[in-house]
Amino acid sequence: MVIDLAYWTRVFKNILYVVLLLLGLYVALKLSLFYMPFLVAFIISLMIEPAIKFIMAKTKLTRRSSSIIIFIVVSVIILGSLTWILITLFSESSSLLQGLNNYFDKAYVQLQNLMASFQFDKIHVSDEVLNVIQNSTGDLLETASNWMRNLLTSLINLVTSLPSIAICVGISVVALYFICVDKIYILDQVEHHLPKVWVRKIGRHLKDLIQTLGGYLKAEAMLILVSFVISLIGLYILQFAGFRIEYPLLMALFIGFVDALPILGSGTVMIPWAIICAINGDINLGIAIIVLLIIMSIARQILEPKLVSKNIGVHPIFTLIAMYTGFKVIGIMGLLIGPIVLIIFKNIFASLIDQGVFKTIFDRK
Repeated sequence: MVIDLAYWTRVFKNILYVVLLLLGLYVALKLSLFYMPFLVAFIISLMIEPAIKFIMAKTKLTRRSSSIIIFIVVSVIILGSLTWILITLFSESSSLLQGLNNYFDKAYVQLQNLMASFQFDKIHVSDEVLNVIQNSTGDLLETASNWMRNLLTSLINLVTSLPSIAICVGISVVALYFICVDKIYILDQVEHHLPKVWVRKIGRHLKDLIQTLGGYLKAEAMLILVSFVISLIGLYILQFAGFRIEYPLLMALFIGFVDALPILGSGTVMIPWAIICAINGDINLGIAIIVLLIIMSIARQILEPKLVSKNIGVHPIFTLIAMYTGFKVIGIMGLLIGPIVLIIFKNIFASLIDQGVFKTIFDRK
């Protein structure tokens, strides 16, 4: 048997190329988490870059002066909003944690009443099956209660870790200032210290990645921010109007988080919430929540075509797989990070995917 060394050498090189790219991507993701304050500063700098260029074009100021103006405005907004959010989050999370048992006790009673009203005898369900259903319901609510309690405890611990938050925020703010003001100098230094071949390849991939992933993240961040702000203002208005909205900031954050997840949306939270309110007899609140959802949906439909310039080209089934994989690997935040990693994969391995991954690696040419 004759072994085609040239063929297997090419296959080995292709496999090694893919493995090295995956290893580099893994290291890059680890470094991104380690240097999170700088990554946050970089993302914010991408978002405010159009404002800096606008100031430069309209006022004829230098980049440094324009960057300082935008930096001051953005820093005041971020620091003010962050201070209010941390104080309110601590208050609402502590309050919800204290009354959590009462809420789940009420939910358990309502589910038991709902099961009691259902005529199981007509479908000939045995007592053993009914006991299993009742026990499963109790176990489900207990698991949800423990999960919520752990989440709120972690949130309170995060909010109260002021030194760590202050250090991260401070580093992000300072890094944002230097990235905005000295962007040209930083790029020149990076280009000066790297080989020209690396600069060309990294520059090409980074440009494509910023156009696809950066544009997508910036657009989604704007849409999520709009949903969060509208829901927050709407919930506070309902609270001031006398409706029973006890935790407006927590609910607005939860709605914004779910709205950030691909495939899902704010309706995933607000429609069940409205139905539960109606079942509990508060029909007016249920209607108000639906009206707020409609306003958020209209605002999103108006803004989305303007912000999202093109489709990222990832089928929903692969997005769903990425969300599930991220959830299993790193938990609830993996629902957000999974699709982002999928987009990065698609960008880096674009040529392999277009030609067919295994065909490119193993096909005889």
